[in-house]
Parts: sequence; structure tokens; C-alpha cells
Amino acid sequence: MIARLLSLVCFVALTQPAFATCSGNDLRPTLGTEERSRLDAALADAPFADGNHWKATRGDATLHLIGTMHLADPRLDAPLGRLKPTVESADLLLLEMTNEDELALQNRLTTDPSLLLMPDKTLPELLTEDQWDQMSEALNARGVPPFMAARFQPWYVSILLAIPPCAAQSDLSAGGMDARIEEIAETQGIPSAALEDVETIFAAFSNQPRQTQIDMMLSSLVDPAINEDLFATMLASYFDEAPAEGWAMSTILAERYSPVASDAAAAIFATMEQALLIDRNHDWIPVLIEATETHDTVVAAFGAAHLPGQDGVLALLQAEGFTLERLPF
Repeated sequence: MIARLLSLVCFVALTQPAFATCSGNDLRPTLGTEERSRLDAALADAPFADGNHWKATRGDATLHLIGTMHLADPRLDAPLGRLKPTVESADLLLLEMTNEDELALQNRLTTDPSLLLMPDKTLPELLTEDQWDQMSEALNARGVPPFMAARFQPWYVSILLAIPPCAAQSDLSAGGMDARIEEIAETQGIPSAALEDVETIFAAFSNQPRQTQIDMMLSSLVDPAINEDLFATMLASYFDEAPAEGWAMSTILAERYSPVASDAAAAIFATMEQALLIDRNHDWIPVLIEATETHDTVVAAFGAAHLPGQDGVLALLQAEGFTLERLPF
């Protein structure tokens, strides 16, 4: 589970049947005038704001780009049914992380837990007594004993806290879109490869200064009910094929609900956007282009938030001479 969760951005999508005890409300209708203006401005400047399935062509090269969410939901059945022929037509599938990579990472974490642990400090030493009390309560609610989490890297705790307590005991990635697309490819004997080394996502978090990691962690201490609403909102944007809206909403809602100051929350979100989306998007472009030069038809499936925007995968491919066409999802 943790391997796929490490590739999620600040707020990820909630699934209803896997998390039957979870409920949440779409917060998009609750935007105030100022928040709505900010959302409209963000979307106005975002190329390729809508769409979860695009085809990029350049010469004889064909590249299908599918925006995914990393968790399970029965509403994925319909788009997966529509996308199945596209996946089956490929001679290469590219993913953020393959099943083989995930298993290797899980084995590594089992043998070398230091990847997730601080070597020199504990969280109670880095936080005030009141902050540690709040953190302990939040961790207990997610089934994580505070004494075990005391040495966790702050960035890792921020991921744990982003998951509502109602969902924390579930296998979040089981049946997710990425895994199901890879299953289709495996059934057809289509090879899969990763867009990046598994170490990349660790570095995106662990290379942040410790104070930034602590700020990330503290900003995740939101009320569980709000946490569920954040999940539900991102889920609604995803199934509306509105990835740019989903990311912009994450930014706005982080500032609205984060327990840290709004300017600090905005700075945290911008830092993680650079590390988790923008930098990785630019790194993926040579990988995608090389794949199209050695394979007739390539399918690349990755988190939908990577698609839109000036530094999104679609705009970057367009700058490389690819023609983009939105296809049914």
C-alpha cells in the first residue's frame, strides 16, 4: 500500500465501497466569492484543464495518456471498460510504479525501515507538548501507535494523516486504476515499465528541509470530517474529468482548512507541487519520447494531476511537437 501512496499528491481520491464507513461532501459548491474567483483564474490559465484520456501523435508515434487515481472505486469499472481496447492495443505500458517495483520497495522497507525513520530526533522532541498530543490522537485514530510513529520522518506522517481514519485500515491501492490497467496489460502479454526510479518519490519528500516536513505534517492535522470532505471533493473532480480543477481546489481548501497560517499552507502546497508534479513531469518527457521512438503504440497511465497546466505532461509534449487530441474516458 505505502508504495502507491507515496506517489499521491497532498489530497487523493476516496473510494466508497472499500471505505463503507466513510462519507464526505463535495466542497465545490461551498466556495465563497473570493475562493471562486481564485478557482476561475487558475482554470483560465491552465492549458488542457479537462480530460482524463488524451492521444499524442508525432509522425508515426502514438502515445495514449490516461489520468488515473491510485485508489479503488466501482465507478472506475465504466471508464476501464472503455479504455480496455486502448490498453490492449499498446506494445508498451508506462506507469509511475509497476507491481514489480512496488513489491521490491515493500521488501526493502521490510529490511531497511530506516528509509522512513529519523536517525537523530523523535517527533515529541520536535513538537510542542500540545502539538504532540494532537498528533498522537490523530495517529491513534488511524491505528498507528504514537510510540511507533515517534521516529517516523515528518513527511511520512503527513501522508498517514492525509488518509481519513475511516479509511486508514483499508488496502487503499487494491483495485486502483493503475493496478487494473497493469492487469489488463499483463493478461495480453504487454510489457510494463516505470516512468521513474522508485527512489524519485522518496527524494521528493525526504529532500525537503526538516522544518518544511514538519510544516507539512502539522498542516495535515485537520478534523476527520473535513478530511473526508477533501477526499470526496477530489473524487468528484476526478470523475468530472476536471484534473486542473481538482488540483486548484486542493490548493484553496488547504488554505481554508489547514491549522497552519494560510500563507504557510500556500507555501507548503507550492513546494510540494514543484517536487511532486512539475519536476517529475519534466523528467518524464524524455522517457515518454524515447518510448514512442522504440514502440508503435504506447500507453502511459499516471495520476491525473500530472496532465494539465503550463508544466503538465500534455503541454510539455505539445512543446515537443506532438499533436494532442482528447478522447473519451
